[in-house]
Amino acid sequence: MHSTTPSPSPDTPRRVGAAPRVALVHDWLNGMRGGEKILEVLCELFPDAVIHTLMCERERLSPAIARMEIRTSCLQRLPLRRAHYRWYLPLFPALVERFDLHDFDLVVSTSHCVAKGARAPRTALHVCYCLTPMRYIWYFGDEYFGRWGWRRRLAEPFFASLRRWDVRSAKRVDRWIAISRHVADRIERVYGARSEIIYPPVDAAFFTPGGAPGAYHLAVSALVPYKRLDIAVRAFNALRLPLVIVGEGPERRGLESLAGPTVTFRGWLPDAEVRELYRGCRAFVFPGEEDFGITPLEAQACGRPVIAYARGGALETVRDGETGILFREQSPEALAGAVREASRRAFDPAAARANALSFDRARFRETLRERLGKALADFRRAGGIIRRRPRQGARGRGSIRTNSPLISTDHY
Repeated sequence: MHSTTPSPSPDTPRRVGAAPRVALVHDWLNGMRGGEKILEVLCELFPDAVIHTLMCERERLSPAIARMEIRTSCLQRLPLRRAHYRWYLPLFPALVERFDLHDFDLVVSTSHCVAKGARAPRTALHVCYCLTPMRYIWYFGDEYFGRWGWRRRLAEPFFASLRRWDVRSAKRVDRWIAISRHVADRIERVYGARSEIIYPPVDAAFFTPGGAPGAYHLAVSALVPYKRLDIAVRAFNALRLPLVIVGEGPERRGLESLAGPTVTFRGWLPDAEVRELYRGCRAFVFPGEEDFGITPLEAQACGRPVIAYARGGALETVRDGETGILFREQSPEALAGAVREASRRAFDPAAARANALSFDRARFRETLRERLGKALADFRRAGGIIRRRPRQGARGRGSIRTNSPLISTDHY
């Protein structure tokens, strides 16, 4: 006689102590920006994980991500998806819900759009490292679609539906990690959930000081509406000072038409060339309200001061008067005034570097490893099956106490 062992049910947790099967869910992979730098560390922590993403351009990824097993949605096969993938936004919720995650114990989503809406099985822990709730439906609709006009009128009914899906699908997340206090506040307001804060990493071993500063200012950014590079262009047109802009995006043509002779566009550049531009700039310019913003820390790691709009993540990464200047009004005039103020000050490169080191990649990696390991161990001790429900409560209750500058004690 042959004895048979029944196949485990999808709701049967694996034995305690078994190596976890890990799925990483990322919105899309078509370049190396801040979110991809976070994903890169997750790939190092979980080299056998499987990445699930709506679309992928492997040739534009770092080796650490490109070597991974990557599963894509049918968006990968649709026409025009390279240049105009955002046109398919109405399909994104359904596509991310179709990822098959039943074979995994730990699901980590890095989400600024729909990744956090992936359906993890009841036997898996779903941790979302949230870059922000969707900007264009909650915060920056005017910047993307205009305050009025036919595009906004057509988009609003869809956005209302997408907001309902966004709140509903947030209940699938078991634990939230936010990239900043600014984003933690958004998560609480939009989803009614508390979050732990782990600041994203800067590669301070790569971005290092070198050489004397030159005459130009620098911006490194995706050229999309909410980054507000138009403010920088107008300010430097008026100042008649050189500004170098590194980055690509749908706003490039409009920004180039706005730019005067002192503004130069360099497109996307290899990291080594960007590092040399950081090292040689008089100051780094950061005019948008950003969720966190790694580029100001890269500039500080190279010993350069930052001129930033005093909203969002810049309040957590730039020390006003010490490692840069914060301007309070998001306008060309205010930015121009801050540039003039910065030119009258002597900033200590060592202070900028020291500030960036408190966000170093190695510390981020170890903090993330510790927090994810503890969350999974707690989940397994609790039985390894969870019934998903919204996590609500008063801000600050149950705060984690730690001396690490990577972790805020204001939330969780």
